[in-house]
Amino acid sequence: MSLRWVFAGVAVLAVLAGAALFLGNRAPSPVAAAGDIHPTALYAAGFRDEQGATRSLAQFQGRLLVVNFWATWCAPCREEMPAFNRLQARWAGRGVQFVGLAQDDAAKVARFGRDLAIAYPLWTGEDEVGELARRLGNHLGVLPYTVILDRQGGVLERRVGPYTEAALEERLTAYSKNNP
Repeated sequence: MSLRWVFAGVAVLAVLAGAALFLGNRAPSPVAAAGDIHPTALYAAGFRDEQGATRSLAQFQGRLLVVNFWATWCAPCREEMPAFNRLQARWAGRGVQFVGLAQDDAAKVARFGRDLAIAYPLWTGEDEVGELARRLGNHLGVLPYTVILDRQGGVLERRVGPYTEAALEERLTAYSKNNP
């Protein structure tokens, strides 16, 4: 292989890495409408919990919902999930619910949740998770990807990349004032 091809390959990888960093560091984008999915379809989507039981987001209808798309191999996901766990504990009494959705092996997800002592639901679903992420605006499949939904299932905000605890707390405060 010639040195020219090696440099070309490195240049392509650098451009892709720069694009990923740019997309991951952009500010959250508030959205007025539900996007490509109606709340009825959103709440009907089926996933599996740690015991293999079918679950849906419908059980959280009426709450502000923070849906986090993640994977066990995703380092930024691992970094933000303990903060999500603390926020879930602080906000649960105020009608906020976190749910983690992964296209991972259920046993790996369960072990990951136990290792990090995650108290909010971590559900799996190979096709279902990917399809819901896409319909909620994650067309590139970048992780982590987080969507905040209002009490009726409308999209309030989408974010590519990790949240800091302070930033998400600020968003939840603002949204809870506007969505009593």
